[in-house]
Amino acid sequence: MLERLESLLAEALEGIEGAATAADVDQATGRFLGKKGAVQEVLRSIGKLAPEERGPVGKKANEVKTAIERAAGLRRDALIAAAEAELGETEWVDTTMPPPPGYSVDRTGGTIHPVTQVVRELEDVCVGMGLDLLDGPWIEDDEHNFGMLNIPPDHPARDMHDTFWLSDGNLLRTHTSPVQIRAMESGPPPIRAVAIGRVFRHEEVDITHENTFHQIEGFYVDREVSVGHMIYVLQTLLENVLGEKVDVRLRPSYFPFVEPGFEMDVRFQGDWMELLGCGLVHPRVLRAGGIDPDVWSGFAFGLGVDRLVMLRHDIEDIRHLMSGDLRFLRQFREGVEG
Repeated sequence: MLERLESLLAEALEGIEGAATAADVDQATGRFLGKKGAVQEVLRSIGKLAPEERGPVGKKANEVKTAIERAAGLRRDALIAAAEAELGETEWVDTTMPPPPGYSVDRTGGTIHPVTQVVRELEDVCVGMGLDLLDGPWIEDDEHNFGMLNIPPDHPARDMHDTFWLSDGNLLRTHTSPVQIRAMESGPPPIRAVAIGRVFRHEEVDITHENTFHQIEGFYVDREVSVGHMIYVLQTLLENVLGEKVDVRLRPSYFPFVEPGFEMDVRFQGDWMELLGCGLVHPRVLRAGGIDPDVWSGFAFGLGVDRLVMLRHDIEDIRHLMSGDLRFLRQFREGVEG
């Protein structure tokens, strides 16, 4: 029976490797693992074997089943990827061609998404202030997203992050803070940079919460950096973005990666509004990035770009921003070059 299983495995692998489409892979796999498949028949017949043969045969049958499933999965993924890659050659569309006669086309043109508009403005302001623009991967490892930011596995701050975990142990980044670590790892201070990008939280979506949104993360590492430097940079940044002089105030708050930490409020159009979190970079975070906290110090801040967009355009529901609703997006066409 063991020889029979070895023969079935070789036959199955040959059939899977020779499959031309994903459907062919499924058909080849079904011949061995389907309800009436050859391997399943072996499993059903184990009860008829001598007691001393049942264990080895059962173990071997399960190993064969696992090997077939793994080979089928790899071949299926490869064929699907190849088919999708061919679409660029077989199903491309020349968007410069005029439409067929009688075909109605909306010629009013497109627009730049309101979030993209604000991101571009932020980039211009930050570059003008002498800050480098950095980016990092959307798919992060646990260490860069949590551990090196002073958020170990047993830290209560992890409860603040409802996270999209992937099957390989990685995750969709919950904030842009990992870019800080990657910047520190890439070279010695001074570091004067911002990272603007998309982040992901496993939120219950409502008018103020989304599972996909955008952040700007700023960080400055140099000698003898103080809270005063942080206030000046943030106030200058916000005045450039909001287009008017603003008053700011700090309230003590807790973030694992800064010490001390603050919430910054902004007086905008007469009212105080909580806008961002900030603080001096925690020595443990500097050390995790390979920087000696006895020599260097720094500050960091994080701000939700979507909140700025909602503030600027008086948008009451954050879900509009990621909805793809053309009726909503067309409101931002006027005065914007596409």
